[in-house]
Amino acid sequence: MQPRAQETLFFENQAGRLYYRSAGYVHLAWGSERLPLAPIQAYYEQALALLRSTGSHRILSEHGQRAPLPGEAQTWLTGNWIPRAIALANTRHCAIVEGANPMHRLSTQSVVSASPTEFVYKRFDSMQAAETWLVGLGV
Repeated sequence: MQPRAQETLFFENQAGRLYYRSAGYVHLAWGSERLPLAPIQAYYEQALALLRSTGSHRILSEHGQRAPLPGEAQTWLTGNWIPRAIALANTRHCAIVEGANPMHRLSTQSVVSASPTEFVYKRFDSMQAAETWLVGLGV
């Protein structure tokens, strides 16, 4: 078993906490509140800033008890944020630690299906499996 990567808190709002992990990836630790678009956008904009400032190209999105994303957030994410993350930060890989809510899993699938094909997702049931996959990708 590999040691857990060190992490540094970068940003926090109603959507969750955003960390940089010493293993070279950005960790989104989502909260459980159902939110309007604005705090979700602010959270993702900070994630993009962190990706760019650290030179990281990988994301671990820990969904936990996260509520399903509203449709407008899903549309913004797939049509705006993900293309910018690819273009501005060369982000290509996202490990998702699945949430417990079945409706959340459906909203996640909608985002995965509508995302640009060069953005690779892999879904996991545990943090350890997600971390192992991301670290195995290299820098």
